[in-house]
Amino acid sequence: MIAVEDLIALVRNYNPRTNANRLAEAYAFGMAMHEGQKRHSGEPYFTHPVAVAALLTEQHLDDATIITALLHDTIEDTKASYSEVARRFGSEVAELVDGVTKLTNLQLSSHETKQAENFRKLFMAMSKDLRVILVKLADRLHNMRTIKAMRPEKQVQKARETMDIYAPLAGRMGMQWMRDELEDLSFRVLNPDGRQSIIRRFITLQRESGDVIQRITTDMRRELEKAGIEAELFGRAKKPYSIWRKMQEKDQGFSRLSDIYGFRIITRSEEDCYRTLGAIHQRWRAVPGRFKDYISQPKTNGYRSIHTTVSGRDGKRVEVQIRTGQMHDVAETGVAAHWSYRDGQRSENPFAVDPAKWIASLTEQFDKEEDHEDFLEAVKLEMFSDQVFCFTPKGDVIKLPRGATPIDFAYAIHTRIGSAVVGAKVDNVRVPLWTRLKNGQSCEVIIAEGQTPQISWLDIATTGKARSAIRRSLREVDRERFIKLGRELVRAALENIGRKATDKVLDTAARHLRLDDRDVLLARLGSAELTTHEVVQAVYPEALPAGGETVPPRRAVVGLAPGQSFERAPCCQPLPGERIVGITFRGKGVVVHAIDCDRLSEYESQTERWVDLQWQDGRHPAAYGATVDLTIGNDAGVLGRICTLIGERKANISDLNIVDRKPDFYRLLVNVELRNVEQLHSLMLALEAESDVAEVRRHRQKPPARASAAG
Repeated sequence: MIAVEDLIALVRNYNPRTNANRLAEAYAFGMAMHEGQKRHSGEPYFTHPVAVAALLTEQHLDDATIITALLHDTIEDTKASYSEVARRFGSEVAELVDGVTKLTNLQLSSHETKQAENFRKLFMAMSKDLRVILVKLADRLHNMRTIKAMRPEKQVQKARETMDIYAPLAGRMGMQWMRDELEDLSFRVLNPDGRQSIIRRFITLQRESGDVIQRITTDMRRELEKAGIEAELFGRAKKPYSIWRKMQEKDQGFSRLSDIYGFRIITRSEEDCYRTLGAIHQRWRAVPGRFKDYISQPKTNGYRSIHTTVSGRDGKRVEVQIRTGQMHDVAETGVAAHWSYRDGQRSENPFAVDPAKWIASLTEQFDKEEDHEDFLEAVKLEMFSDQVFCFTPKGDVIKLPRGATPIDFAYAIHTRIGSAVVGAKVDNVRVPLWTRLKNGQSCEVIIAEGQTPQISWLDIATTGKARSAIRRSLREVDRERFIKLGRELVRAALENIGRKATDKVLDTAARHLRLDDRDVLLARLGSAELTTHEVVQAVYPEALPAGGETVPPRRAVVGLAPGQSFERAPCCQPLPGERIVGITFRGKGVVVHAIDCDRLSEYESQTERWVDLQWQDGRHPAAYGATVDLTIGNDAGVLGRICTLIGERKANISDLNIVDRKPDFYRLLVNVELRNVEQLHSLMLALEAESDVAEVRRHRQKPPARASAAG
């Protein structure tokens, strides 16, 4: 593990004005909070936050970000609280740590609908302070570097999540080096045989042809010297995953894949970039269609560089990137350039572009998107896109992802134009709507009044914006017919289980499935975008047996000292499946609270009494009481039906107390014995769907105005 003195030295290398005492205090606090915790590898857990902090020093980030890295798991995994972090290190650091904690709690590899909602939250968190995602990306990179210590199935889950979300996010934010490494580390887990195959072929190629990189580097340096150009030159073989992806895209074997080497030339000025391009093209033959000028047309994340591919020695194709030093800094660090320091001062880079603008435009674009799956698809398309630049007849530049068509072009201008398009001209030549646009082409769309999107356009359009608009329009056309059909489908499905398709049941199902209202739910059913099984499962889910061994209540909690007893706090009644913490009491052992219990604020100043706990894995018996606060109609038979429904949910009523009786409604507290928090949520959802239930919520005791925290 990196010592505190060494970490401070790493920061001082680029920021001599760093507050060394504050860094040392954060280091000591983080180490104390994680005392006794271990990683899967058996190492002390604090080695991970320190490694994350060290990664961020490589990007020359400010003190607040480095301190956040040291503390990023304290609120999540230790007894430290937000208020304590804020008191010790200020509100800026506390907000950053809390932001990283919230990102960590987003289960991004879960069901698509939930994943789309989490993407919204992800972008919201990023838009508040982009340093949150910088810490999270460094956290994920270190976890991927040490992933071998995890269980195989967990490795696959994390690698897939990294490949689908974090790697493209890093690339989109301009941190290409991190994207390359995250992809290759994920590739190592997801397809180890494919990766090894690429590496073996590389070794064979080097044995047969020698050090190609050194020879080409020498040739290029000689040409630059002839032209009087001062520049740094680097060559490398591309990452195994990058080569594998090219093989899949081009459907070629390794032996036919030519551009597996990349070279980067860093010049002193923009003028030298173009002089270098001329020298390279004079010496080697340029490959047609492989030239991109991102200096005159930068990417949206601020990336600037000239890309060209030439035929080098022995006819081998090599890719060459040409850029200035300032352009290179942005290309390497992306968004981190906004926070980087040099000689104690925030560095100013004229080429840095704030990706927050991209995030803001993306979230605004899909803010009103009713289809979560469409939103998720659009986000992934946006993050994976490699752009082309086309022109309107007036000369305006339209940025589109590679493979875009005139339909995408039309929707990029305005949704109204996209919906009315009937034809297109590219470079003044009439072309089909499925034509793939190329860099530098001029596109003119032909529209007609009364035209509406066709279902075949979904196979043509590639951008998220176009596909979302097409789907939305198609749904509107058949909306009434789909609503009527959906109502019949759900009526039959609910009758099969002895229930009625009341408006309240449909409203509850829509809310649970994160849809706007019952009409949207019915339209989705009628258009086969949603199944009746999903609706029934949302409101009346079957009680699925939990796996694993039955856990005796006396062994339900993990983290106690040998011989230490525990009891559940009556104020919050924590259930298996909830995050918990323990408070020690003399003569009473440990009292277990839910992590969000209001009473925990009484013990914030007595951190020595806090115990880090968690529920034992396995199947818990229905032995844990929880109180449900119900307001129901005061009609004959209502209470009996409610009690029957609770019994059908496999929950046992241990006590029932009527606390308020009115002529038309009365309120009662029902104590039920449950297995876990999932069963509680299922029960409350079923109760909420009942027409005679006006309100249902979990009952918890509020702390008294003045409470003693003496042990």
